[in-house]
Amino acid sequence: MKPTLLLIVILCSLQLARAKDLGIYQRGTVVRMRMGDCESSHSGFMARMSGPPAQMGADTCPEYTLVSDKVVFVIVGRSSNQLIPLADVVDFRFHHSELAVRVNDAKHESRFGIKEMILRSEWDVVQKHIIDQLNSPPRSADGVLTTRTRD
Repeated sequence: MKPTLLLIVILCSLQLARAKDLGIYQRGTVVRMRMGDCESSHSGFMARMSGPPAQMGADTCPEYTLVSDKVVFVIVGRSSNQLIPLADVVDFRFHHSELAVRVNDAKHESRFGIKEMILRSEWDVVQKHIIDQLNSPPRSADGVLTTRTRD
């Protein structure tokens, strides 16, 4: 009886230690990706205020829009090889002012800088407004519909 109880206590403590070490993951979907400048996404306030760096690199880094239940993140990778498939559901957690992302239950995490955060409800309103603007026909200043001609 005592060895069984001891084994249960050890397993429970290992699970708690593992959960504490890994953090609590949230789930989100990657809906957008574009390539941007690496240096501007990872330099601090003082580096930005001191002007451009002496040597400009041509390296580009991926920038993703990650949509979760409550918050939408725009995250930036550290290098050009940090790629996440679009429309992929990923697990993520906060880690020292960065987002640690785990793709497809991988054993390692990739760390991304957080560029922007917006509430999901506000993001949905903005997206709906953009779609409405794209779907509505263009109008002239006096309210008469304008037509486009092809040259």
